[in-house]
Amino acid sequence: MNMFHGTGVAIVTPFDGSGQVDYDGLKKLINYLIDGGVEYLVSLGTTGESATLNKEEKKKIWEFTAETVNKRVHLVAGIGGNNTYEVVEQVKQFNTNGYDAILSASPYYNKPIQEGIYQHYKSIAEASTLPIILYNVPGRTGSNISAETTVRLARDFKNIIAIKEASGNFEQFNQIMRDKPEEFMLISGDDPVTLPMIALGAVGVISVVGNAVPRQFSDMVRTCLTGDFTAAQKAHYSLIEFTRLMFAEGSPGGIKTALKQLAICGDTLRLPLVQVSAKTADTIAAELQKINA
Repeated sequence: MNMFHGTGVAIVTPFDGSGQVDYDGLKKLINYLIDGGVEYLVSLGTTGESATLNKEEKKKIWEFTAETVNKRVHLVAGIGGNNTYEVVEQVKQFNTNGYDAILSASPYYNKPIQEGIYQHYKSIAEASTLPIILYNVPGRTGSNISAETTVRLARDFKNIIAIKEASGNFEQFNQIMRDKPEEFMLISGDDPVTLPMIALGAVGVISVVGNAVPRQFSDMVRTCLTGDFTAAQKAHYSLIEFTRLMFAEGSPGGIKTALKQLAICGDTLRLPLVQVSAKTADTIAAELQKINA
């Protein structure tokens, strides 16, 4: 599954001034990312504001994205939720044309125990014709997929091929890398720690920051994957402040501000998310100019 080595970008969903999906902006963003050298795209992950999109909007975005990508890079669909039955039905009904895998976040709010998380993913794996990438993001879901549960799922289901790890817990990363099946992949789900995660054995990242700086970020990741961490550190350090700003007032508010400044798409979000403050927007503009210089 080398198709998921390198940089994947969890793409934003552009909206126009009235809050409707901006398909011209989405097309422009997709082409910008592909031209920027990323290895794959994730459509309708958390960064795509999937929680505020209805079923028809999601279906149209997935199909439009696959048509626009046109197999130029690999493509992943974000399909998750805290109602296992509903997620399974979405997976069964999903039009897989153009897609290579499904990224599914651990159930949020319900706070299931580890056996509940295992059974949730077991149901998805048994229903899916595409490979599954687990997504552990305790800061959003309120629960953690333990290293033991990750490894158990990886061993029991051959179509569970990777985990996007955003727990920030290096002890957990170590345990996964030590105990996982050889072919199972650890993917960084947290831009700031991508370099040290690759040093541990991660195969790359699913990035937010890459929406705005795909060339810089994907070059850094590829340099890491060659083992040249001395060279990669320079790029990593140059992006630290920009990365911090992308999350300073919530995501994807920061990244949409940067994309507006790059004239790729607008910075409209759907409630309950709101745009970043004018002060933060000015700071983002200055940092973006510094990076592109």
